Amino acid sequence: MPVIAISTFSIVARDPGSGDLGVATASKFLAVGAVVPYAVAEVGAVATQSYANVSYGPRAVNALKNGIPLEQIHAAFKATDEHHAQRQYGMVDASGNSLTFTGDGCHEWAGGISKDNVTAQGNLLAGPEVIDALINTYETTQGPLAERLLSALQAADAAGGDKRGRQSATLLVVRQHGGYGGQNDRYIDLRVDDHTAPIPELKRLLHLQRLYFEKPAQEDILTITPERADILTRILVKTGHLPSTQAWTQHSETALRNLAGAENLEERMVTEGHIDKTVLEFLSEKYA
Repeated sequence: MPVIAISTFSIVARDPGSGDLGVATASKFLAVGAVVPYAVAEVGAVATQSYANVSYGPRAVNALKNGIPLEQIHAAFKATDEHHAQRQYGMVDASGNSLTFTGDGCHEWAGGISKDNVTAQGNLLAGPEVIDALINTYETTQGPLAERLLSALQAADAAGGDKRGRQSATLLVVRQHGGYGGQNDRYIDLRVDDHTAPIPELKRLLHLQRLYFEKPAQEDILTITPERADILTRILVKTGHLPSTQAWTQHSETALRNLAGAENLEERMVTEGHIDKTVLEFLSEKYA
């Protein structure tokens, strides 16, 4: 069976509060997100790299669904894969159990750290400080799982990262019914396939993900006061959604929703007479 050499660093984690599972990885390799991460909500998450055996992710998740623990999955990989010594992988299950493995055929520097709810691993790295940065930053960063994973990637890259350089990065977070429209578990699935600065670009994409698809917090829903209506009306006229300035009417509400559709902000629209603070700030900045 052909093998693909993927020298990279990755972190796999579970958020005990939300139950979300995620994988973040970066590499001097084209489209690393197409190979390394695999996760299913409420089951488990896997990163497989080095001379990657891409069957490991689906096999591990299927085994977890059948109640097989990580150590037995690891033993099965070893027993059935003649190139196991060249493999590297990390796994976290839905209970927070974790496991990392680095075969002695992986390119130096290679290694990993496994703790409750998180595992980090990498090969062909600048040194062990890259893995230390992944784990330490993840454990000391607050906030949602996606932001913590991305912060860990940034810190690992700053510590030396893949010693060959940078090319791609990916961030995958799964949540039951968390995908678009609630039809799948792909809560966040972002990839930078070929870029000179893939991790900053991934951070930019995560910002857009939050902007376009997050529902507004209740405390951020603002009444459209006369002052806010004036701001919005000027924007709607400038964008051609209203012919001229006017008092705020039903026609204005329709125009606002048409503009929101053009800007991919439909998920943030709220009841008539109100506007999401983030939408107001975005439109005001873009059309100032």
